[in-house]
Amino acid sequence: MHKLTLRGGLVVDGTGATARAADVLIADGRIVAMGSGLTTVGGVIDCHGLVVCPGFIDTHSHSDLRILADPDLPMKVMQGITLDVLGQDGISVAPVGDAAADREQSRKQLAGLLGDPNVDRTWRTVGEYLDRLDHGTALNTSYLVPHGAARACVMGLEDRAPTADELARMVALVGQGMAEGALGMSTGLIYPPCCYAAMDELVALCSEVARRKGVFVVHMRSESDRILAATDEMLTVARRSGVHLHISHFKIAGQRNWPLVEKLIDKVEAARAEGVVVTADQYPYVAGSTMLGAILPPWAHSGGVDKTIERLGSSEERAKMRAAMQYDGENEWDSFWAWTGPEGIVISDVPSGKRPELIGKTVAAAAAALHKDALDFALDLLRDERMGVSMISFSQTEQVVARLVRLPWVNGCTDGLLGGRPHPRAFGAFPRYLGRYLAASGLGLEEMIRKLTSQAAFAMHLGGRGTIIPGSAADLVVFDPKTIEDRATFADPMQFPVGVRHVLVAGERVVSEGTATGARPGKTVRHRDWKRPE
Repeated sequence: MHKLTLRGGLVVDGTGATARAADVLIADGRIVAMGSGLTTVGGVIDCHGLVVCPGFIDTHSHSDLRILADPDLPMKVMQGITLDVLGQDGISVAPVGDAAADREQSRKQLAGLLGDPNVDRTWRTVGEYLDRLDHGTALNTSYLVPHGAARACVMGLEDRAPTADELARMVALVGQGMAEGALGMSTGLIYPPCCYAAMDELVALCSEVARRKGVFVVHMRSESDRILAATDEMLTVARRSGVHLHISHFKIAGQRNWPLVEKLIDKVEAARAEGVVVTADQYPYVAGSTMLGAILPPWAHSGGVDKTIERLGSSEERAKMRAAMQYDGENEWDSFWAWTGPEGIVISDVPSGKRPELIGKTVAAAAAALHKDALDFALDLLRDERMGVSMISFSQTEQVVARLVRLPWVNGCTDGLLGGRPHPRAFGAFPRYLGRYLAASGLGLEEMIRKLTSQAAFAMHLGGRGTIIPGSAADLVVFDPKTIEDRATFADPMQFPVGVRHVLVAGERVVSEGTATGARPGKTVRHRDWKRPE
């Protein structure tokens, strides 16, 4: 029996209970005991002066392909993350159709979000993809069935409602994915083909997720001008289906919308008070990151990447896009361009490798260097790179970010794209909570860690995770509360944090004395029924 004792640390167990000095005894990947003066058998880690807490759970991750190309994921484990939840925003790698054309369409669609690493993509089902992840990774992984992937398997990227037969087939795919281990279903209602779904489609799919006791994770249809209506839409889906609703990267974008924060919070808390299960996650930054193609109106994506490229090559279609994207009233869709303008959009990755000089520049600066109109430049770039471009967009405010941090039902996440010159959240989100936001929020250490651990585990239905109690998985973080700090910045994002001393996955050190070890004890954590704690 492999044993390890974490000796003399300040244990914050993830439940919200008061921290206390204690030893933690680990055997065969599990917590065996916690107390004072435990008998030492096996190895010892001296934790005096340090905090020992459960490993952090990243409930919104985009490592789906990168983890196959780089199973160590140092940018994650070095900030204390021991579990990544993949399959986000309704657009990910499984399920996928049998035909070579289906796989190629998936590759094109995902390039701006997940990159295009040279990895073998021979899986078809959720189960086959999860089996691939079980071949040695530094951290654990879980997966959500992407709504858009299921829709594409059944009806392609068409902008229409499904027939009754098509909807039944989508429901079956979601059910199959959960039977194979997915925690629930995700959707991204600004991304094609998810954005083409109406209420009845979402309710039917979520009813299957609820029947299987899963979670519905949603990038809402609006996070700006129509955020209150978009929230009402998702709460209605939750009420009609009975599903646990989890709102992704909870935020308010666009200066004119920031004053809505209290109305937004009140709306969610009223639903929670009536018994609707609602949680959310958040990254602690004022900028977001996604595919540059998200600047286009939804109809521009109908039919898939090749059709979008055709539209970008048509002067008539481009004129329609320009008119829609520059509209500054109450948009029917979330317009990144209207929120920030070209000065607020930074090009973060061009996976083809053909335009490295653009990475890190704003669209405004890149266009000016070429003496081009900024919007024409952006549309040309999407056309020439076949939509494979990522961006960082500045559309939020520190005051709203800090207000949302304080909510007990909101946990942390990175939402980090990992290619090119990434958003700093990919390297620093969790230490940023424990450094910058711990004092600023007024939360105690115990509550902040609860939000990053057991609250995240509850949100994703991950039983046996997120706490230090006998029988729990020995996924642990040991950090120095005096020095923990994120170092990644927008100007220099690929910087590891300081203060994270040790990270254990299944009782094995993946970070030791602040250095990644190269160990790969991670496994897929698959769906199991888990009831809400009393």
